[in-house]
Amino acid sequence: MPPDLAARSAGKFRWTLSASMRLIDLSQPVYHESPNYPTHPAVRCEVLTDHPTDGWRTEMLVFPSHTGSHLDAPLHKIPTGISIDAFPLETFAGPAFIADLRDSEPVRKITAEVLLAKLPRDLAGAAVILGTGWGAKRSRSEEWQHLSPRLTVEGAEWLVSSGVRGVGIDHFSVGGTTEPENSATHSTLLGAHVWILEDLRLPEDVFSIPQPCMLWCLPVHLKGHGGAPCRPVIAVG
Repeated sequence: MPPDLAARSAGKFRWTLSASMRLIDLSQPVYHESPNYPTHPAVRCEVLTDHPTDGWRTEMLVFPSHTGSHLDAPLHKIPTGISIDAFPLETFAGPAFIADLRDSEPVRKITAEVLLAKLPRDLAGAAVILGTGWGAKRSRSEEWQHLSPRLTVEGAEWLVSSGVRGVGIDHFSVGGTTEPENSATHSTLLGAHVWILEDLRLPEDVFSIPQPCMLWCLPVHLKGHGGAPCRPVIAVG
């Protein structure tokens, strides 16, 4: 951080949620040709204007709305489902439980039985984050693109019946990439108005913080879209 910015950040009038609070970033970066869903167009980040010739730095970004850390709304899979901007903004900020699934092998099926062993019984109104370790594997490898752990339909049904408001995972697809299972998992969650948060990267320290933690994942305000990029963070302190 530049010295002047560091000084301003530590200054007398710095705004904080509380005196001891810090934010843990769960997002994946977006950059030119960054890894994304295998069938989606490649990410393009181009410099339109720059200082030497134009006096301004401006970039153009071209990528599908489900790129990097992003939210799925019902409209993404349900033809009559609501769009991302139809959710009350408050639903994207609140308590969350992290299921430590870092012992996952490739193509692991995350079932209700698996979740019962990792999560408390009372999940009503909370979000659940599935931490498989795949966020740290982000690349164009076969393992990351096609062999990720995935939430099963039965696991999704259990989360819906538990009253969760959202489900996150550290991979670009909560249901993996195998069809029709992936579609069915998405439909189960989104059909119940449970939003999906995908393509996370969970730092080591999130697995040791008290639960439930406070998750914020506010979507970009895209009108009528089936999903949107977001900057997910956990607030600690």
